[in-house]
Amino acid sequence: MLLAFVVIVVWQKFSDAEDVVVQEAGAAVTINRLAEGIGGAAGAALHDRLLDYIQTAIVEDWPAMEQGRLSPAGTHALDELYTALLTFHPGDLREAGILTESLRQLSVLTQARRERLVRASGTVPAVIWFVLFGGAVLTVCFTFFFGTENLLAQAVMTGALSVLIFSAPFVVVAIDRPFAGSVKVTPDPLAVVLADFTKAPP
Repeated sequence: MLLAFVVIVVWQKFSDAEDVVVQEAGAAVTINRLAEGIGGAAGAALHDRLLDYIQTAIVEDWPAMEQGRLSPAGTHALDELYTALLTFHPGDLREAGILTESLRQLSVLTQARRERLVRASGTVPAVIWFVLFGGAVLTVCFTFFFGTENLLAQAVMTGALSVLIFSAPFVVVAIDRPFAGSVKVTPDPLAVVLADFTKAPP
């Protein structure tokens, strides 16, 4: 039961990490559209800083998260994005509304980044790993007390049970850190947004 519970929790956290990246990309798209509404030098500056942030997230944040570290470059790019937005002074109610919504979307983007940084370190604590693998080993060893006259049948049954029991912890190992390993959350949603931002006009 504990093993099944851990697999479900880790898989849910992995799925949540994917959702967080999609949310971050969605907020970036909205900010970019609002920057077009601002226009002028302020809108262009906001667009450029947003472009820098997404590039830094892909190039700096993801490699750092794979190693369980925080990227200072990503934090700096986010600070520059705030600076570009907060230096904009609205001249009428329309621009004031755009500024308010831009700040709200920037808050969503910031929260999404914070969540993926936190999730990068993994979910399962060390004591749970000990219980999972320790219990798996004891369960397999327990089968040796039920010997059969056919040694081949005993070996096949023990091997099949071992594969069944250890496959679940290996799944947990593979997805516990959602931004590292062979099975991981990629920055593809941000890459799609970046490609759209840098697409040459027709």
